[in-house]
Amino acid sequence: MRVAFVLTTGYSLMATASAVEPLRAANHLAGKKLYEISFVSTHGGLAKSTAGGGFDTLSMAESGLDFDLVFVVAGGNPMSYEDPELSRYLRKLNARKVKLGGISGGPAILARHGLMENRRFAVHWQHIEALDELSPDLLIERRLFVVDRDRYTCAGGVAALDMMLAIVAAEHGTVFAQAVSDWFIHTQIRLANEPQRSTLAQQLNITHPALIAATNLMTSHLADPLSEQQIADLSGLSSRQLQRLFNEQIGEPVMQFYRRMRLEKANELLQQSTLPITEVAIAAGFSSLSHFSRSFRDQFDVTPRRRRMDSRKSMTVVRSI
Repeated sequence: MRVAFVLTTGYSLMATASAVEPLRAANHLAGKKLYEISFVSTHGGLAKSTAGGGFDTLSMAESGLDFDLVFVVAGGNPMSYEDPELSRYLRKLNARKVKLGGISGGPAILARHGLMENRRFAVHWQHIEALDELSPDLLIERRLFVVDRDRYTCAGGVAALDMMLAIVAAEHGTVFAQAVSDWFIHTQIRLANEPQRSTLAQQLNITHPALIAATNLMTSHLADPLSEQQIADLSGLSSRQLQRLFNEQIGEPVMQFYRRMRLEKANELLQQSTLPITEVAIAAGFSSLSHFSRSFRDQFDVTPRRRRMDSRKSMTVVRSI
């Protein structure tokens, strides 16, 4: 099976290695070349990752189109990534019925080029809301990975390992796939539908049921913030009890914590989406742009406009390296 990895600027070395190494190990354990692996980039040569290391690649023109499966690997902000040569290359592959895949932000690039229509897919959680804004009809699933006919997508990181093990299992059996997994001291192959990230309660290491309920309510009401009394009532507590629990277990007043959550979401949207700043403010639960700007500056020591400009500038710098 001929497999290629198209490395875009800002790609993750970890996610790429997690996808490549299971195929290398499968070849080793089988004692023959089950998978022929190629690395491709727009212009060829050393494609550096965000960590500084990288892979020697062929240019798209040199590599040709004779592959069984081609993965796009992307990091950074794939929602603003533009590469006309990559676009042409992907369309040529699709026209030849080559199976396409995406790792981390790679599925976002495929979606932006219209190559995920009527296909279920996974993508890194950081890009899900931006893709929803791009097209609410996209069939995004919050899974580790999704295989839908001729599309193979995963959330990135070590989820790439689990996706590759599923591919190996489909072609060479589950016993062989488990042997590959064991090779990496990865004794339990994760299922596709396992969550991409820990819950907020797990991140905060809180176990009180009412406190978990309160933080879950905040997470699901960022654009339409609840009052402190509403959060307390819906969590089955008095406002005083809720405030005491927050101070004791989280170390922060209820509404201060809630506002920080909303501002962190705004910070993410400013860097990962093309939403107008006014819309970002609304998505974070601020009805006044001036109030949003002041709150954002107080939290991050930078204005929303400057945050967006710096994000776009950093993407330009990365592409030029």
